[in-house]
Amino acid sequence: MISDFFMENVGISKNTLDFLNKLKRNNTREWFLEHKTEFKIHETKFKEFVAVLNEALNAHDEIEKSKVFRIYRDVRFSKDKTPYKTHLAASYTRSGTKLRGGYYLQIKEGESFIATGFWEPNKEDLFRIRKEFEVDASEFREIIEAKDFVNVWGSLVGDELKKAPKGFDATHPNIDLIKKKQYIFVRKFTDKEVLSPNFLAIVNESFKAIRPYFDIMSDILTTNLNGESLLD
Repeated sequence: MISDFFMENVGISKNTLDFLNKLKRNNTREWFLEHKTEFKIHETKFKEFVAVLNEALNAHDEIEKSKVFRIYRDVRFSKDKTPYKTHLAASYTRSGTKLRGGYYLQIKEGESFIATGFWEPNKEDLFRIRKEFEVDASEFREIIEAKDFVNVWGSLVGDELKKAPKGFDATHPNIDLIKKKQYIFVRKFTDKEVLSPNFLAIVNESFKAIRPYFDIMSDILTTNLNGESLLD
Protein backbone atom coordinates (compact mmCIF):
# COMPACT_ATOMS: atom_id res chain seq x y z
CA MET A 1 0.00 0.00 0.00
CA ILE A 2 1.42 3.38 -1.01
CA SER A 3 1.39 6.01 1.71
CA ASP A 4 -0.29 9.37 1.08
CA PHE A 5 3.02 11.04 1.90
CA PHE A 6 4.82 9.11 -0.83
CA MET A 7 2.10 9.78 -3.39
CA GLU A 8 2.21 13.50 -2.62
CA ASN A 9 5.97 13.59 -3.06
CA VAL A 10 6.00 12.01 -6.51
CA GLY A 11 4.61 14.45 -9.01
CA ILE A 12 5.05 16.48 -12.16
CA SER A 13 7.24 19.57 -11.88
CA LYS A 14 6.93 22.93 -13.60
CA ASN A 15 10.43 22.37 -14.95
CA THR A 16 9.15 19.37 -16.89
CA LEU A 17 6.28 21.35 -18.42
CA ASP A 18 8.69 24.16 -19.27
CA PHE A 19 11.08 21.74 -20.97
CA LEU A 20 8.31 20.26 -23.09
CA ASN A 21 7.24 23.76 -24.08
CA LYS A 22 10.82 24.59 -25.11
CA LEU A 23 10.96 21.39 -27.12
CA LYS A 24 7.76 22.44 -28.90
CA ARG A 25 9.43 25.72 -29.92
CA ASN A 26 12.75 24.06 -30.84
CA ASN A 27 11.73 20.74 -32.34
CA THR A 28 14.97 19.90 -34.11
CA ARG A 29 17.55 17.15 -33.67
CA GLU A 30 20.27 19.70 -33.06
CA TRP A 31 18.44 21.37 -30.17
CA PHE A 32 17.38 18.05 -28.64
CA LEU A 33 20.90 16.64 -28.70
CA GLU A 34 22.17 19.74 -26.92
CA HIS A 35 19.52 19.28 -24.23
CA LYS A 36 19.31 15.48 -24.12
CA THR A 37 20.84 15.27 -20.64
CA GLU A 38 18.14 17.60 -19.32
CA PHE A 39 15.47 15.55 -21.08
CA LYS A 40 16.72 12.34 -19.46
CA ILE A 41 16.27 13.92 -16.03
CA HIS A 42 12.64 14.78 -16.79
CA GLU A 43 12.04 11.38 -18.37
CA THR A 44 13.41 9.61 -15.30
CA LYS A 45 11.12 11.59 -12.99
CA PHE A 46 8.15 10.84 -15.23
CA LYS A 47 9.00 7.13 -15.18
CA GLU A 48 9.03 7.30 -11.39
CA PHE A 49 5.55 8.86 -11.48
CA VAL A 50 4.36 6.11 -13.83
CA ALA A 51 5.81 3.40 -11.59
CA VAL A 52 4.18 4.75 -8.43
CA LEU A 53 0.85 5.12 -10.24
CA ASN A 54 1.20 1.52 -11.42
CA GLU A 55 1.55 0.39 -7.81
CA ALA A 56 -1.44 2.50 -6.81
CA LEU A 57 -3.55 1.01 -9.60
CA ASN A 58 -2.66 -2.49 -8.52
CA ALA A 59 -4.21 -1.79 -5.14
CA HIS A 60 -7.66 -1.82 -6.79
CA ASP A 61 -7.04 -3.40 -10.22
CA GLU A 62 -4.75 -5.90 -11.90
CA ILE A 63 -2.18 -4.31 -14.20
CA GLU A 64 -0.29 -6.57 -16.56
CA LYS A 65 2.19 -3.98 -17.77
CA SER A 66 2.88 -0.28 -18.01
CA LYS A 67 4.61 1.46 -20.87
CA VAL A 68 6.29 4.85 -21.17
CA PHE A 69 6.17 5.99 -24.77
CA ARG A 70 9.35 7.11 -26.51
CA ILE A 71 9.81 10.81 -27.23
CA TYR A 72 10.77 10.07 -30.84
CA ARG A 73 8.02 10.47 -33.43
CA ASP A 74 7.40 8.07 -36.32
CA VAL A 75 7.34 10.51 -39.23
CA ARG A 76 7.22 7.96 -42.04
CA PHE A 77 3.51 8.42 -42.76
CA SER A 78 2.99 11.88 -41.28
CA LYS A 79 2.88 15.29 -42.93
CA ASP A 80 4.37 16.68 -39.72
CA LYS A 81 8.07 15.86 -39.95
CA THR A 82 9.13 17.28 -36.58
CA PRO A 83 11.26 14.55 -34.98
CA TYR A 84 10.01 14.66 -31.37
CA LYS A 85 6.76 14.48 -29.48
CA THR A 86 6.09 17.48 -27.28
CA HIS A 87 4.45 15.48 -24.50
CA LEU A 88 5.23 12.63 -22.14
CA ALA A 89 2.84 9.70 -22.13
CA ALA A 90 2.30 6.29 -20.60
CA SER A 91 -0.25 3.50 -20.80
CA TYR A 92 -1.35 0.66 -18.53
CA THR A 93 -2.74 -2.67 -19.70
CA ARG A 94 -5.10 -4.62 -17.46
CA SER A 95 -4.18 -8.27 -16.97
CA GLY A 96 -5.96 -11.47 -17.79
CA THR A 97 -8.54 -12.42 -20.41
CA LYS A 98 -11.37 -11.45 -18.07
CA LEU A 99 -10.22 -7.87 -17.64
CA ARG A 100 -10.58 -5.56 -20.62
CA GLY A 101 -9.66 -1.94 -21.26
CA GLY A 102 -6.66 0.18 -20.45
CA TYR A 103 -5.47 3.47 -18.98
CA TYR A 104 -3.57 6.34 -20.65
CA LEU A 105 -1.78 9.40 -19.26
CA GLN A 106 -0.43 12.40 -21.20
CA ILE A 107 1.53 15.33 -19.80
CA LYS A 108 1.85 18.48 -21.91
CA GLU A 109 1.66 22.15 -21.05
CA GLY A 110 -1.96 23.20 -21.44
CA GLU A 111 -2.98 19.81 -22.85
CA SER A 112 -2.60 17.22 -20.10
CA PHE A 113 -5.24 14.52 -19.80
CA ILE A 114 -5.99 10.96 -18.81
CA ALA A 115 -8.07 8.57 -20.88
CA THR A 116 -9.49 5.12 -20.46
CA GLY A 117 -11.62 2.63 -22.30
CA PHE A 118 -11.38 0.93 -25.66
CA TRP A 119 -9.34 2.72 -28.34
CA GLU A 120 -9.22 0.10 -31.09
CA PRO A 121 -11.49 -2.85 -30.36
CA ASN A 122 -10.90 -5.65 -32.85
CA LYS A 123 -13.59 -6.59 -35.36
CA GLU A 124 -15.00 -9.41 -33.24
CA ASP A 125 -15.12 -7.36 -30.02
CA LEU A 126 -16.72 -4.40 -31.76
CA PHE A 127 -19.42 -6.61 -33.25
CA ARG A 128 -20.08 -8.24 -29.86
CA ILE A 129 -20.45 -4.82 -28.19
CA ARG A 130 -22.84 -3.62 -30.89
CA LYS A 131 -24.97 -6.76 -30.64
CA GLU A 132 -25.21 -6.26 -26.89
CA PHE A 133 -26.46 -2.71 -27.33
CA GLU A 134 -28.87 -3.91 -29.99
CA VAL A 135 -30.44 -6.18 -27.38
CA ASP A 136 -30.26 -3.87 -24.36
CA ALA A 137 -28.16 -0.91 -23.23
CA SER A 138 -30.12 0.11 -20.15
CA GLU A 139 -27.58 -1.13 -17.58
CA PHE A 140 -24.72 0.36 -19.60
CA ARG A 141 -26.43 3.76 -19.76
CA GLU A 142 -27.26 3.62 -16.06
CA ILE A 143 -23.55 3.22 -15.28
CA ILE A 144 -22.16 5.90 -17.59
CA GLU A 145 -24.93 8.39 -16.77
CA ALA A 146 -24.64 8.08 -12.98
CA LYS A 147 -23.98 11.47 -11.37
CA ASP A 148 -20.78 10.46 -9.55
CA PHE A 149 -19.41 8.87 -12.71
CA VAL A 150 -20.19 11.88 -14.91
CA ASN A 151 -18.64 14.25 -12.37
CA VAL A 152 -15.32 12.49 -12.91
CA TRP A 153 -15.41 11.41 -16.54
CA GLY A 154 -18.08 13.37 -18.36
CA SER A 155 -19.59 11.74 -21.44
CA LEU A 156 -18.54 8.80 -23.60
CA VAL A 157 -16.46 9.88 -26.62
CA GLY A 158 -14.76 8.22 -29.57
CA ASP A 159 -14.86 7.96 -33.35
CA GLU A 160 -18.09 6.72 -34.86
CA LEU A 161 -19.64 5.81 -38.20
CA LYS A 162 -21.76 8.38 -40.06
CA LYS A 163 -24.35 5.70 -40.80
CA ALA A 164 -25.53 2.59 -39.03
CA PRO A 165 -23.13 -0.35 -39.44
CA LYS A 166 -24.19 -3.04 -41.88
CA GLY A 167 -26.90 -5.27 -40.47
CA PHE A 168 -28.10 -2.79 -37.83
CA ASP A 169 -31.27 -0.71 -37.89
CA ALA A 170 -30.56 3.02 -38.32
CA THR A 171 -33.66 3.82 -36.26
CA HIS A 172 -32.68 1.61 -33.30
CA PRO A 173 -33.00 3.53 -29.98
CA ASN A 174 -29.37 2.65 -29.15
CA ILE A 175 -27.95 3.58 -32.55
CA ASP A 176 -25.84 6.32 -30.92
CA LEU A 177 -23.90 3.57 -29.12
CA ILE A 178 -23.99 1.08 -31.98
CA LYS A 179 -22.39 3.53 -34.44
CA LYS A 180 -19.35 4.06 -32.25
CA LYS A 181 -15.98 2.58 -33.25
CA GLN A 182 -14.32 3.58 -29.98
CA TYR A 183 -15.62 3.68 -26.43
CA ILE A 184 -13.46 6.17 -24.55
CA PHE A 185 -13.62 8.52 -21.58
CA VAL A 186 -11.25 11.49 -21.26
CA ARG A 187 -10.52 13.78 -18.32
CA LYS A 188 -8.51 16.95 -18.95
CA PHE A 189 -6.36 18.79 -16.41
CA THR A 190 -5.09 22.34 -16.17
CA ASP A 191 -1.39 22.95 -15.58
CA LYS A 192 -2.23 24.05 -12.04
CA GLU A 193 -3.93 20.72 -11.38
CA VAL A 194 -1.03 18.76 -12.90
CA LEU A 195 1.46 20.57 -10.67
CA SER A 196 -0.55 20.11 -7.48
CA PRO A 197 0.92 17.73 -4.86
CA ASN A 198 -2.16 15.48 -4.99
CA PHE A 199 -2.20 15.05 -8.79
CA LEU A 200 -1.11 11.40 -8.66
CA ALA A 201 -3.82 10.63 -6.11
CA ILE A 202 -6.45 12.37 -8.26
CA VAL A 203 -5.40 10.38 -11.33
CA ASN A 204 -5.53 7.15 -9.36
CA GLU A 205 -8.97 7.93 -7.92
CA SER A 206 -10.21 8.87 -11.40
CA PHE A 207 -9.07 5.54 -12.80
CA LYS A 208 -10.64 3.79 -9.83
CA ALA A 209 -13.96 5.49 -10.64
CA ILE A 210 -14.01 3.91 -14.12
CA ARG A 211 -14.34 0.38 -12.74
CA PRO A 212 -18.13 0.01 -13.12
CA TYR A 213 -17.69 0.78 -16.82
CA PHE A 214 -14.81 -1.68 -17.18
CA ASP A 215 -16.75 -4.33 -15.29
CA ILE A 216 -19.76 -4.24 -17.60
CA MET A 217 -17.63 -4.06 -20.75
CA SER A 218 -15.50 -6.98 -19.57
CA ASP A 219 -18.67 -8.96 -18.87
CA ILE A 220 -19.99 -8.21 -22.38
CA LEU A 221 -16.74 -9.22 -24.04
CA THR A 222 -16.37 -12.49 -22.16
CA THR A 223 -19.92 -13.79 -22.61
CA ASN A 224 -22.32 -14.46 -25.48
CA LEU A 225 -25.74 -12.85 -25.84
CA ASN A 226 -27.20 -15.55 -23.58
CA GLY A 227 -24.79 -14.56 -20.80
CA GLU A 228 -22.77 -17.77 -21.15
CA SER A 229 -19.04 -17.47 -20.56
CA LEU A 230 -16.73 -17.57 -23.59
CA LEU A 231 -13.72 -18.31 -21.41
CA ASP A 232 -12.33 -21.78 -20.85
